[in-house]
Amino acid sequence: MSPRTDTYSRATHELNDLAVRACLVASDAVFNVKDFLRHSSRMALIAVRDCEKELDRIERQIDQQLPAAITEVTELEARELLASLRFSMDLERIGDLLWWVGQCAQNLDSQLPKSDSQQLLDMLEILEKMLKEIHGGFTRRELDPATYVLRADHEIDRIYRSLFRRHLQNLEHKEKQHAADVLLMAQALERAGDHATNLAEELFRLIEGRSLRHKPKRLAKD
Repeated sequence: MSPRTDTYSRATHELNDLAVRACLVASDAVFNVKDFLRHSSRMALIAVRDCEKELDRIERQIDQQLPAAITEVTELEARELLASLRFSMDLERIGDLLWWVGQCAQNLDSQLPKSDSQQLLDMLEILEKMLKEIHGGFTRRELDPATYVLRADHEIDRIYRSLFRRHLQNLEHKEKQHAADVLLMAQALERAGDHATNLAEELFRLIEGRSLRHKPKRLAKD
């Protein structure tokens, strides 16, 4: 029951395809950050940088093409176009955060302890799965992947809190800089999970035609 029909304009199909490509590029960035943390592969870090640049390019292209594309379309097609733009924006932010994590890991004075690297890798594994689910849900216009992503974000948050508490409880003076670096990397991955959650909410809006982000109780504050 995909709304991507042949009656849609060429521009809408093109921007949708760019958003789908961005999902794949972001997933590839996660894979390469994992490879860099595990093996310190220089090629993996270069691949993360290239993914970040490609996500920037996709966001710029969608942003530049959308105004002309959205001027004479139906409401349903306009929703598709806006979803493509929002997808590209969140995926570009994820790319920035992953590139920052890669750079931070590269600049560490010593190798990460196994306990830290494993928790960071666990967060990356979940994030990679979230992005793959988003890609599948956006391609097939299915809600189950969005539901998975909303649950998975809680797991990323749990790992982040666990890592934070462990360092807070075992902090020694000589370890302060190392702890700060690890916690900042974990925080960046936690934020990447939040952006993946935004993608799940956007998928829900695209399919259901209503948002999960703005709950009625917030209306009084606006």
